[in-house]
Amino acid sequence: MLHYLLGSLTFLCLLASLIPFIPIAHGAVRVFDFGRLQILTISVVTLVCVVLLLPQSQYCFVLSGMLAVSVCIELFHIIRFTPFWRQQSARFQPEKHDSAQTFKMLVCNVKQSNKRHDKLIDIIDDCDPDILVLMETDKVWLDALEEVTDRYVYRLSCPQDNSYGMFMSSRLEVTKGEIEFLLNESIPSFHCRFKLENGDEFDLIAIHPDPPVPHRDTIGRDAEILVAGKRARYRKRPLVVAGDLNDVAWSSTTRRFLRISRLLDPRQGRGMFNSFDARFPFLRWPLDHIFHSEEFELVAIRRQPYMGSDHFPMFYELAYVSEHNNELPDDPSVYDLKEARSLIQTESNRDRRPIGEDWEK
Repeated sequence: MLHYLLGSLTFLCLLASLIPFIPIAHGAVRVFDFGRLQILTISVVTLVCVVLLLPQSQYCFVLSGMLAVSVCIELFHIIRFTPFWRQQSARFQPEKHDSAQTFKMLVCNVKQSNKRHDKLIDIIDDCDPDILVLMETDKVWLDALEEVTDRYVYRLSCPQDNSYGMFMSSRLEVTKGEIEFLLNESIPSFHCRFKLENGDEFDLIAIHPDPPVPHRDTIGRDAEILVAGKRARYRKRPLVVAGDLNDVAWSSTTRRFLRISRLLDPRQGRGMFNSFDARFPFLRWPLDHIFHSEEFELVAIRRQPYMGSDHFPMFYELAYVSEHNNELPDDPSVYDLKEARSLIQTESNRDRRPIGEDWEK
């Protein structure tokens, strides 16, 4: 019985590690991208059990080899989000940048049906962000947060009842604030320009594409992420992209986004900062993101306490510097650009309802 149990676990671990390599934009494939830390943990535990509990035999060696392959695949994807990897975003050192401007951001998917408004208000009071970006906001949420959002001079709001509402408030001057529906008329994105105290300006793109599900393709999600990547590639000002991307930091889509956009991920070399699912400790992965251009250095990144949503709020502090020490990502390949163009064109020609728009009902 032990032989069969460990053999079955070994086969499942290796299969789960290999499935994401299938070049198909479908939820049945892409969902295996999410649990790489969990698959790694199960693979390591199973490998230890195989070595300690099974007698040395050809069967034992085969299982050990299969598990070693699984461990290597998972480590290849997630090790860059540990302190064992070189930091991609440089740590801000105030003594080297006397004139640098810093600003704080709080980004959170509030979960539309969540009624713990007071918990988020407490977090906002504690973090005191210069820019607040919220997703899944409907009118109920906006009314509940009015006492705190009224402190901000600049606001951009798109309340919706389909779990894709969005809200932004800022104490930094907003010189441009636009709501765009990039590829789906029911999924908004925010495109804002902020002015710092010294007059420098930077842009922000906030997106919340739909999530992957096992019975649907992920073309909509992948295409919207890559639209943001292409806009970032041709940016005219320093840029920040933030939001609940419904994709993990190590996926092929996000890695392609970084190569196309030439933006940086401040988690690389620091940690995963798993923001979802806030309700289940063993089922967590980095689903909420911030990426920035090379003009910024990282001051701080912190996951905030549980506030009733399935996402943890994420706090970021960035510094706008004139001379940076950032490590730029690799250039995109011809295949990256071709694949992005194909996905965007496919989604542009479709008329569909967003995934999960009735989940909160």
